[in-house]
Amino acid sequence: MQKLFFRSSIILLILCTFLFAQNTPFNGLYMNMGNLPLLSKALTRSISPENFTGEKGKGGMSTDGLAAKAARDLGPGWKVSPYIHIAAGQTFTLAEIQGPGAIQQIWMTPAGNWRYSIIRFYWDGEKEPSVEVPVGDFFACGWGKYAQVSSLPVCVNPLSGLNCYWVMPFQKSCKITMENLDDKQMTLYFQINYTLTEIPKDAAYFHAQFRRVNPVPYKEVYTILDGVKGWGQYVGTYMCWGSNSTGWWGEGEIKFYMDGDKEFPTICGTGTEDYFCGSYGFVVNDKYMEYTTPYAGMPQVIKPDGLYNSQQRFGLYRWHIMDPVRFQKDLKITMQALGWRSGGRYLPLQDDISSVAFWYQQEPHAKFPKLPTKDELEIK
Repeated sequence: MQKLFFRSSIILLILCTFLFAQNTPFNGLYMNMGNLPLLSKALTRSISPENFTGEKGKGGMSTDGLAAKAARDLGPGWKVSPYIHIAAGQTFTLAEIQGPGAIQQIWMTPAGNWRYSIIRFYWDGEKEPSVEVPVGDFFACGWGKYAQVSSLPVCVNPLSGLNCYWVMPFQKSCKITMENLDDKQMTLYFQINYTLTEIPKDAAYFHAQFRRVNPVPYKEVYTILDGVKGWGQYVGTYMCWGSNSTGWWGEGEIKFYMDGDKEFPTICGTGTEDYFCGSYGFVVNDKYMEYTTPYAGMPQVIKPDGLYNSQQRFGLYRWHIMDPVRFQKDLKITMQALGWRSGGRYLPLQDDISSVAFWYQQEPHAKFPKLPTKDELEIK
């Protein structure tokens, strides 16, 4: 009986998925297992150093790319331009696309300092970016070191394969840049896969904002996001948490203030590890346990080495894919930094915290706070 029930449930799930796909307008933008067989008039395009414009039939034509010397015996079409260099202090335009369309997947492997490499996205000709984030933090590897990540919208694979699957629709145009804040040249391999297709009028625009406070002032809360105005939904948080005290650091609550909330929020969490879908300090057998799942994870735990790397550091993500936080007018998000002190009392912590907030909203968006300076971004 149990086997029959299980099989019936699977068949029902497949049927419902198929029916949903059949009854949902399909333009090749939002793909899932149910609609993969459905044909679409959408056009697939891709930008890389082998085709900077993404034009049809224009890939692999380089004769003077950076790997031309390696391909000198083979000629055009044989991996002549697989990467670019970005000089110190310079910004390179990775993509300029005329829409309507949507970014569907990004792969890149940036050499150099990931905190000093700033990726920005501009939608429909806007002057201020809708995404402005150090590249490592954007791909849930904010401490400048590789950590394997297996989640739905972001995966990081050996040794520095950074992948993003957030769908990013636009009506008129998309521009993506990378700024190298470092004092030395960086090398970047990248591929931006996108579709040119009709975009629904109610499709919101993708946003991502970086913040850092080091250290968090005593008895102050850390702000993940503030100043958002408009209609949208919050879809994810990535945090780098550097502990500046001994003991447990994750008693603090996350709070979502939305649509006019003042002193008290509409959504209030119960603890830092709870928000990241863990419990009891992420501890198994007296050790922190890394984990990476489709919607939440702590893929990175950097332990002190007994010498100069003295601080315990954590990288955590929480994607609100199945439970987006919807707001109509405004949004603010904070996280308390709390540990324990003597007498069973909370200890307000003064930790090194940085974050990336991910959300969709209608444009125009409020101007972002100024990105921290190079010295303020540095991981020490």
